[in-house]
Amino acid sequence: MAIDRIFKDEASEEKGERARMASFVGAMAIADLVKTTLGPKGMDKILQSTGRGREVTVTNDGATILKSLHIDNPAAKVLVDISKVQDDEVGDGTTSVVVLAGELLREAEKLVAAKIHPMTIISGFRMAAECARNALLEKVVDNKADSEKFRSDLLNIAMTTLSSKILSQDKEHFAKLAVDAVMRLKGSTNLESIQIIKKPGGSLKDSFLDEGFILDKKIGIGQPKRIENAKILVANTAMDTDKVKIYGARVRVDSMARVAQIETAEKEKMREKVQKIIGHGINCFVNRQLIYNFPEELFADAGILAIEHADFDGIERLALVTGGEIASTFDNPESVKLGHCDLIEEIMIGEDKLIHFSGVAMGQACTIVLRGASHHVLDEAERSLHDALCVLSQTVNDSRVLLGGGWPEMVMAKEVDALAKKTPGKRSLAIEAFSRSLLAIPTIIADNAGLDSAELISQLRAEHHQEGCTAGIDVISGSVGDMAERGICEAFKVKQAVLLSSTEAAEMILRVDEIITCAPRRREDRM
Repeated sequence: MAIDRIFKDEASEEKGERARMASFVGAMAIADLVKTTLGPKGMDKILQSTGRGREVTVTNDGATILKSLHIDNPAAKVLVDISKVQDDEVGDGTTSVVVLAGELLREAEKLVAAKIHPMTIISGFRMAAECARNALLEKVVDNKADSEKFRSDLLNIAMTTLSSKILSQDKEHFAKLAVDAVMRLKGSTNLESIQIIKKPGGSLKDSFLDEGFILDKKIGIGQPKRIENAKILVANTAMDTDKVKIYGARVRVDSMARVAQIETAEKEKMREKVQKIIGHGINCFVNRQLIYNFPEELFADAGILAIEHADFDGIERLALVTGGEIASTFDNPESVKLGHCDLIEEIMIGEDKLIHFSGVAMGQACTIVLRGASHHVLDEAERSLHDALCVLSQTVNDSRVLLGGGWPEMVMAKEVDALAKKTPGKRSLAIEAFSRSLLAIPTIIADNAGLDSAELISQLRAEHHQEGCTAGIDVISGSVGDMAERGICEAFKVKQAVLLSSTEAAEMILRVDEIITCAPRRREDRM
């Protein structure tokens, strides 16, 4: 007896060919969505939220665009995930990874239509990915030993990363900022100690790097504006007059004098707390919560700079860079670790006053102050700079460098083609398809720049048949150019992550032969 269905009413399933088609179409649609943002001439997207503020984001960062989409297609979600992981792992290449995975699936769809089994395709893709990685490994350059060359490599990588972003007009300036900031980290990949402050006004060119830490707060009235050899206590504690903390409690008094007594007791309690804090031998107190007028007066009388309402990000970072710890109780001064810095002073940026900590205990700390025409420009500039900082901090650890501008893809495609010719059986078709997918990246870079991609790619292919070729697509002059001469470089780690992640994602989607959508569980009617 045949069973008609085993699922409940609202569940649905798609099998075989239909399931595979749904996966391919979803993944290719996502790749087509972001591919116009690829390369130095890529376009931006406007993302408008339907929430209360109707916030608008203008960006061409693949991960930011995909993160903001609400997607129903399961295969498309896999691509969104790989772009997110790429962003967390290496910071750049978020668009490339999605585009390459989409192209691999586009080619796989043709092979499946020609009755080649998905497992054969996967096996071919795996061989091709391994071959492509080895081709890159043979061509990498490592200048870690020569600090001058290594610094110029880092500058070139930063400029290449920034050339496809909003900062491309001032990429030399920002590349220098990013390299200086990352060099201070001395090999650490912890970007926490690089703070980015955005201040509308001026132009992007006015952005600068400040050695030290800047807190976006004002110094209170009647407090010292400059402190040398600062001992800083960073705290997260309530500095409002201690209220009776029992909710719904009522205090009945028989005269106004009693109310005054309660107030005096509260004041005394606060005075005691302030004395305990002053007893730590500090001259600067930074609190995450508000500091009311009475304790602020007490601090001012003791000549202590009290900074209130420093947001949690601010105090965590401040504690990190000054070498202190965040305290919330003050009974044992010897167990509290204070922060130290040489000088605290008030500075002006544009029309805003900020507090500047210089000579902090953690020498790596620095602040990049971004200026720009509007909040949208500043947000996009911050995303661009963050990408560059991520890539540079990874490159300092893994210093292998490749040329950019479609050169790595051409090198990989040439080797993968050679492998396809040597491989017997249907797998060779999958390996050829992989090579065609790799060529899609330089093709899209050329298309986005409005160039004749077919002409340029055939020229590039011919160039790459010569030994030691460094040709890639030069979108500025609109022709095939020498990437080594132009200084267009990319980090090996980024390219490797793009190659391996996109192959794995395509492989995962190829394995699908059934999509089951389950109905949501209903709440039992409890009436």
